[in-house]
Amino acid sequence: MPSYPGRSSIIRSTRIASFGHYAPELRVENSVIEQKLGLSAGWIERRTGIRARRWAASDEALTDIAVKAAKAAFAKSHLMPDDIGLVLLATSTPDHLLPPSAPLLAHRLGLSCGAVDLTGACAGFIYAFLFADGFVKSTGKSVLIVAANILSRRINFEETASAVLFADAAAALILSPSSREGAGILGSHVHSDGSFYDQISIPGGGTRNPHSDSMASKDRLIRIKDGRIVFERAVKSMTQSSSLALQQAAVDVAKLDYFIPHQANARIFDLVAQNLRFDPRITLRSVEEFGNSSAATIPLTMSLADQDNKFAGEKLLLMTAVGAGFTGGAIVFRTAH
Repeated sequence: MPSYPGRSSIIRSTRIASFGHYAPELRVENSVIEQKLGLSAGWIERRTGIRARRWAASDEALTDIAVKAAKAAFAKSHLMPDDIGLVLLATSTPDHLLPPSAPLLAHRLGLSCGAVDLTGACAGFIYAFLFADGFVKSTGKSVLIVAANILSRRINFEETASAVLFADAAAALILSPSSREGAGILGSHVHSDGSFYDQISIPGGGTRNPHSDSMASKDRLIRIKDGRIVFERAVKSMTQSSSLALQQAAVDVAKLDYFIPHQANARIFDLVAQNLRFDPRITLRSVEEFGNSSAATIPLTMSLADQDNKFAGEKLLLMTAVGAGFTGGAIVFRTAH
C-alpha cells in the first residue's frame, strides 16, 4: 500500500473531528407563506412540523453559505489545510451547472486538494459520508464534507406541496482517521428506485429539456408530482434502509443514542421511528425552526446538537435519508473522541 504524507500508521476507523453550520439571517415564519398561498393559520405546521425556515439574501450564492459552514468546522477542528485530502460538496443548487462548485469552495478555503460536487438530492449527505469514510481509510487524510442548498430560489408558489417545505442552509463536518476499534461506520445500506424518478424534480436545464434556460421558467422550479406517493415511499425507504443498516451493524435499536433523519417532514420521520420501534425522544430534530434544506438537514441537525454537547463521550447514531430520484440510505455510526 502506498504511503501518504501525514498518514497515520494505524487507521482502524473514522471520527468526526468537528461540525459547523450556517443558517441565513432571514427567518420566514409559516404565516408569511400561508397568507401567500391562501392557507389557514397553522396548516403548514400541522402537516409538516415546520414553524419557520431560513432564506438566503439575494446576494448570497451557494458557495457563500458553504464557505461559512466550512470555516466554522475548520475553526473547531484544530486541523491544518494540508490535513484535508478531499472536499465533498453535497448540493442540488450549485453556483453554476458547469463548473462544479466544490473546487471554488476549496479555493476560497485555501485548499488545493481534490474537490467534487455530489448531486444526491436529500440523500446527498449520506452518500458523501460513505465516500468520505472510504477515502479517509485508504489515504489517511481527512475529508471536509459540506452539504448546502439555496432552495428558496427554486420554490414554485403555485404548488403548495413543495412551497411549504423548502429552506436554505449549509452544514459541514470533517471526517478524520481514528485508531479506535469498534468506532466509525458499523453498518450502512444504500438503495434507489428509479421507477419513482419523476416524483420530485426540477425538469428544466438538463439535456432532456435544455431550452428551459430562463430562470423565470417554471421548469426551473421544484415539482412534486404526487405528495401522497412521496410521503409513503419516503417512510418505507427510510424504514427499510435503517433496518438493513442496523442489521449489518448487529445493533439493536434499543442501543441507539440518537436517530438523525433527513428533516423532510416531521410526520415522515416520526412514522419511521414508530416502524423501527424505538423511543421517539432519541430523534434529533431541526425541522421546526429550519425547515427542509435537502442534503444539509442531517449535518445541520448534528451541528446544532453538537453545540448542545449531545455528542460528548461515545454515542451510537443512526442517520437516514431519501431524496429525489428515490435514492437513499442509512448509516450506523459510533462516535470516537
